[in-house]
Amino acid sequence: MPPPAEPFRVEPAGPDGGIRAWGPERAAQRVRGDALDFRLLVTRRRRLAETGLTAVGEDARTWLEVARVFL
Repeated sequence: MPPPAEPFRVEPAGPDGGIRAWGPERAAQRVRGDALDFRLLVTRRRRLAETGLTAVGEDARTWLEVARVFL
């Protein structure tokens, strides 16, 4: 896959509501939602439709669909 055309920001929220974010603050494309949903998605325990995660922008949405954790 080619790299994204523009950067995006990922903002998972912890149980206390705190957000651990990475990516440029002013990025137009974003991934937001619960950190647990994010972990379940990237470890392939849940499908995107089964989470409360949201993506703004085509690259951010594509990234959510292919993101995986390898241990």
